[in-house]
Amino acid sequence: MKKEFVVIGLGRFGGSICRELSLQGMEVMAIDQDEDRVNEFASIATHAVIADSTDETVLKNLGIRNFDHIIVAIGADIQASILTTLMLKEIGAKKVTVKAQNDYHAKVLQKIGADHVVHPERDMGRRIAHHIVSNNVLDYIELSDKYSIVEIAVNEHITGNSIVDLNIRAKYGINIVAIKRGNSMVISPQAYDVIEQDDILIVIGADADIQRFEKKLSQ
Repeated sequence: MKKEFVVIGLGRFGGSICRELSLQGMEVMAIDQDEDRVNEFASIATHAVIADSTDETVLKNLGIRNFDHIIVAIGADIQASILTTLMLKEIGAKKVTVKAQNDYHAKVLQKIGADHVVHPERDMGRRIAHHIVSNNVLDYIELSDKYSIVEIAVNEHITGNSIVDLNIRAKYGINIVAIKRGNSMVISPQAYDVIEQDDILIVIGADADIQRFEKKLSQ
């Protein structure tokens, strides 16, 4: 069953979400106050609407509360972002994800009931920093302030060893949750699975422990 989404704010972040949801076959209502942006997404989204999301009457008339998930991707106007989120929760929106500009903005959004707050610029900055620091890190997803999931390319230091031989959990306090091997994925690898050349390890753990493992690979 298709889920129905609303994307409010069609800048780079909101626009990319709108495109991706549409590509995945989802029903998407795209909303922005800028007529040119709305026209751009008229052929991409299921519905594209010029509207002021801080107007409660407008939100009610659009039937926003009937949608499965609303993404508030308003750009630099923090006040509009906060007011929109507040209105959405007051009219009974099921799930609201909001883009935060900074930590203060995020705290306010959480206090007024946002279900999920994202920091795309900060998170992308951290991903890029990890790529720059370590040649082995391919991707980085923050789970919390202290824990992450990281994709790490193997090198000659560990190729040919089994997971039990490496003893990564005991030495570094991290867990290998999967191994990418070509076009296949080994989920929950066993202790005696051998690491092959060109494998990609997907590990989970505390950032400090993952960094220790990254440094070991880089030596």
